[in-house]
Amino acid sequence: MNGEHPPSANRPPARQFPRREHTAPPPPLDRERAVAELNRFLALAVREMSLAVEFEVSAPPGDEGEVIVTFSGADQEVLLENNAELLLALEHIAHRWLRLDPRLHDRVRFDCGEYRATRLAELKLSARVAAQRVRETGQPFQFNPMSSRERRIVHLELNGAAGVRTASEGSGDRRQLVVYPATPPNKR
Repeated sequence: MNGEHPPSANRPPARQFPRREHTAPPPPLDRERAVAELNRFLALAVREMSLAVEFEVSAPPGDEGEVIVTFSGADQEVLLENNAELLLALEHIAHRWLRLDPRLHDRVRFDCGEYRATRLAELKLSARVAAQRVRETGQPFQFNPMSSRERRIVHLELNGAAGVRTASEGSGDRRQLVVYPATPPNKR
């Protein structure tokens, strides 16, 4: 056979794995444990990274069951460089540290210098501008790759918007949100 593989017709079909769907609600977030563990993790991380920042871990009262970590200090700009890459990386590692169910990731948020509020406003404005452009030109608009959290914000902002629909395309780090005309051009 000289190292050749048999024809694909002789191979058994590849196993297909069904996509896991979460039908049950996520488990509740133990906020008291999360606050204690985040304080422990961040004290270690900030010290080892020699960052000149303070952090506050809080669990605001409310039904959402959120835990919010807020950073401030001389090195806060380091956390916010490159679209808050370090801030988001710390948040990601914290999710792993806490061994959070992925459905709970949105309930543990890191912020610094009002970055999250500013980014939220930017995303909503970008969504509205993209929708207007799609309505005017009839051509789809494709956003650059973004996190699932940011794609969700755009989807929600345009949910029910006149004349457009949204979809996520691609996979992994390259997943993008696309705004389409509500009806394809050949069906107008």
